[in-house]
Amino acid sequence: MAGGFGTRLRPLSINIPKPMVPVGNLPIMEHVVSLLRKYGITDITSLLYFQADDIKNYFKDGSAFGVKMKYIKPDADYGTAGAVRVAMDNTEESIIVISGDLITDFNLSEAIKWHREKKSEATILLTRIEDPLPYGIVITDPEGRIVRFLEKPSWGEAFSDTINTGIYLLEPDAFNLIPLKKNYDFSQNLYPLMLSKKMKLYGKIMDGYWKDIGNINEYHKVHYDLFSGVLKLDLKTEEISHPDGILYKGANVQIDEGVEFSGMVILGNDTVIGANTKLFNCAVGHRTRINRGCELKNSVIWNDDYIGSETVMDNAIVCSNSKLGQNVKLLDNVIVSDDCTIGDSATVRANCKIWPNKTVEEGAIVATSVVWGEKWNRELFTDSKVTGLAQTEITPEMAVRLGAALGATLGMGAEVVTSRDASDISRLLRRSLLSGILSAGVNVSDLETMPIPVVRYQLSKGKFDAGIYVRHNPDDYRQIDIILFDGSGLDMPNAKLKKIERNYFGEYFERAPLDKIGHLEYTRGVLYDYRNDFISGVDVNLIRNAGFKVVVDHSNGSSSQIFPTLFSQLGVTTTELNANLNPRKFSSTPEENAQAIVQLSAIVSSLKADIGFLLNSAAEKLTVVDENGKPIDNQLLLLTVTDLYLQTHRPQKIAVPIVASMGIDELAQAHGAEVIRVVNDHRGMMEAKMKFGVDFVGGTRGGFIFPGFQLGADAIYASVKILEMMAQTKLHLGQIRKQHEQYVRETVSIPCPWARKGLVMRKIITETDDKKRQLIDGIRIFENNGWVLIAPDRMKASFNILAESRSKKDTAQLIHRYRAYVEECQDN
Repeated sequence: MAGGFGTRLRPLSINIPKPMVPVGNLPIMEHVVSLLRKYGITDITSLLYFQADDIKNYFKDGSAFGVKMKYIKPDADYGTAGAVRVAMDNTEESIIVISGDLITDFNLSEAIKWHREKKSEATILLTRIEDPLPYGIVITDPEGRIVRFLEKPSWGEAFSDTINTGIYLLEPDAFNLIPLKKNYDFSQNLYPLMLSKKMKLYGKIMDGYWKDIGNINEYHKVHYDLFSGVLKLDLKTEEISHPDGILYKGANVQIDEGVEFSGMVILGNDTVIGANTKLFNCAVGHRTRINRGCELKNSVIWNDDYIGSETVMDNAIVCSNSKLGQNVKLLDNVIVSDDCTIGDSATVRANCKIWPNKTVEEGAIVATSVVWGEKWNRELFTDSKVTGLAQTEITPEMAVRLGAALGATLGMGAEVVTSRDASDISRLLRRSLLSGILSAGVNVSDLETMPIPVVRYQLSKGKFDAGIYVRHNPDDYRQIDIILFDGSGLDMPNAKLKKIERNYFGEYFERAPLDKIGHLEYTRGVLYDYRNDFISGVDVNLIRNAGFKVVVDHSNGSSSQIFPTLFSQLGVTTTELNANLNPRKFSSTPEENAQAIVQLSAIVSSLKADIGFLLNSAAEKLTVVDENGKPIDNQLLLLTVTDLYLQTHRPQKIAVPIVASMGIDELAQAHGAEVIRVVNDHRGMMEAKMKFGVDFVGGTRGGFIFPGFQLGADAIYASVKILEMMAQTKLHLGQIRKQHEQYVRETVSIPCPWARKGLVMRKIITETDDKKRQLIDGIRIFENNGWVLIAPDRMKASFNILAESRSKKDTAQLIHRYRAYVEECQDN
């Protein structure tokens, strides 16, 4: 049995280990022990981590709980499987692994019987939930044999609503694959190894209740389920039925006159409930006193608390040893931690957390926590960035918290690169981020105003731990993007983003001591290094001899700081548009963008230029106009540039997103190249270049990654590489595009509640098992006349369906068929 450190459950788990956090007045781990004992499992080894003595002192040898308990504390971090191997060493018996910080009523005897009938070497107990993203998703065949699983996927990878519960049945053949005293994980190491060896790895879908109490919301939910009767637990105390519900009454409880109980109320030993108090769906811990005239609803109060008279609580949590004065109001989703004092007539407003040992003065109104909308409660990051309305959702206060959460995740002494666009709000928010980052003891190298490709370049050349960039969202000036990079210049990976997110929502910001506050310095000379390395990556003479005439629209972004010098060195005659930095122009509506393309097209035609480039303000994405003044859309641009690259470089492997046209495969086949499909985001493109050894990565949104100079999309570099390939082939894009205009694509969006997304994906996975398909980012299904991609929208309660074929009729038929299918799958 194991339990986590509990940082996501802070501030509840600051002073006690997570398995000892009470549910219904009993520690979570005690409910797990009771479940094991119920099904005859009495020989228990507990893996201990944070505040181990609290667990050992409570359970002792286990005899008081009907089990035999022993304890192991690993001497290092060996991962989930490695720690279990240390605890059990070379056992020759079957074992069950279960977390000590979850609540379930699974029938373990049924699971063990099934495991033995299958002659399984390892069985993962599974359940189905509405939001599978925080967990490992598991796909089994009809016999229950596991064929695939993904750890903490994105929505596009959420191929089912069936998840890994963290409860495992292991035979010695599986257990002994775990190396001794090495960092080894069940989901990331052991189970993939078993799949590769074609061992008997099964998953059993369990009936019953299961909840991983991983955060405050889940802690609330498990109590709602307990109070409503959805969850049945042995609370080990006297049960008294009354007209309005059930009372669980401990020993030596004093209940004064006029007290009203409704719903489920749990009273610990030696509690006192004052006259005329009303309790509805509440758990009150041992030795707690609630004075007269209080009204408490849907609240959890721990041990040794004092609640003053006339106090009102609604959906609140009060941890141990706290004192609340008279007439205190704790509004929705308030947490009062251990050893706090709340003065008379104080009000703590919704969603606020009072951390341990704090005092709230008499009559004070506490409203310091920011109340976020629905999307923030779901997840903070999408595609390695936070996006929200400036000064409404993304405020200076929020930016300070985000910077502190990032700093706490990286640790003292880490090094971070920061930059921004030229707007005043981006400057303000970047300074707020700096405050949070520096307060955590993290050093900052600030590049001030630079394009994103230059920031990635700087990260790739230095010894940095992370990067951060603040800008206006290119599609909506009112919105701000805060983009995070890892130390190599890649978009920050999901696993690290989840850690930052946990620190952010848990308000866990470890501050540096005064002598270790982070240092801020302003870095110079980056553009000089960038230009030099840039020039070394292209054939200068080939481009210069071609004598190109080019029109460039900078979208008022910072690429205007770089292009003139580069094009001068390359001998390119350039007409520049919107080359001055103008923060008000950093974003454009679809109508404004269309107008900019019309303007670019007209100028290319009138000047008889060879090509026109429109760079977005961040200089990551390209829109291109050919020599005839005709715009090239993103899919056609991908086909055209890929064609050029295949002709000039003869690569062995190229990579494109899953949504790219089937024309890419046909082009690659003609040139003897392999196509690797990747997830439809920028990090997926960058990882393809590193993981699969591809020579070229083409994006579907105007971004390209060429070998050598950059790890990520760089519209400045891509523009010059396109010129280089045109010079080498002596072809213009207008001559190439015609052969790639045969494909017809259509996209529709189908409304779908968030809670149904996993269900829909599971049904589609099951029903299309006999079809040729790709499971990368959504479900790509091949049909005789084309293909269709079905993927959950990452930001909205909907599914997106994309179809492609060579005829409008066939594409429309694919859309119609699979639209009806997605709608049908939403029904149970």
